Amino acid sequence: MASSFWGGSKATPPPPPPPIHSSSPQIDAITIVSLLFFVSLLGAAYAGSVRLLPPAAAKKTRVLFVWHLFDALIHLFFEGSFLWNCFFVSYSLPTSFNAAAKRHPRIKLLTPPDVYWLGQEDRIYGASYGEGIFSKLWQEYAKADRRWGGTDLGVVSLEVLTVFVGAPLALWICVLLRREERKGALKRWFWMIILATAELYGGWMTFAPEWFTGSPNLDTSNWMYLWLYLFIFNGLWVIFPVWILYEGYSAMSSAMSHAEMVDLVNYLNKKA
Repeated sequence: MASSFWGGSKATPPPPPPPIHSSSPQIDAITIVSLLFFVSLLGAAYAGSVRLLPPAAAKKTRVLFVWHLFDALIHLFFEGSFLWNCFFVSYSLPTSFNAAAKRHPRIKLLTPPDVYWLGQEDRIYGASYGEGIFSKLWQEYAKADRRWGGTDLGVVSLEVLTVFVGAPLALWICVLLRREERKGALKRWFWMIILATAELYGGWMTFAPEWFTGSPNLDTSNWMYLWLYLFIFNGLWVIFPVWILYEGYSAMSSAMSHAEMVDLVNYLNKKA
């Protein structure tokens, strides 16, 4: 039986078709809903900044707040739903993988040989085998990167940290930004630098294995999959973390220089 996103069970559907490499994107209702959902989270993050930050908040503070709240929402709703699909949405193989492969030669596990997700030899997991809205959402993104339709071990391991560590940390940074305490300025930058470094590392570990193996799971055959899904959606988590690292380094260097100057003045006063 295949499990739907909402927890119900339905008759076992046929395996999903293989990715279709085409010169034009496949735009349907799910495509539009997925894009609108993404944009709505950005809108919610901005609305949160208007509601939670004081009107006199600096522009940089507002941008940082919007980014980290948006980051947290993406991790919780998007990556969170991805993990749900990986752990609770599955397809029951008729007898064994070998038998199923003979019947459905397009079935491919995203794990090494003789390694089974959750130890289940007769089931394969992932969004590709669900019928709920969040399964459909990841089926859409899997058109560009098929790993997100299944249970790639590296991707799932990274997303566990993203959802259960990255998202709470991003929300904590929003709390620190809202407080607008001078004494807490370095504390905010410290945690923002930690999260930005983690985001960059996660992006590298997500795509480096693909690049080093000829990108077998990526479909770059048309502009939407290449530039929108792969480049823009993932590029945001490179541009903003790099900017935050730069700003954080500048802020902490300035604070350290100021502290050194104060120490020097105090030392000279004592000598005098």
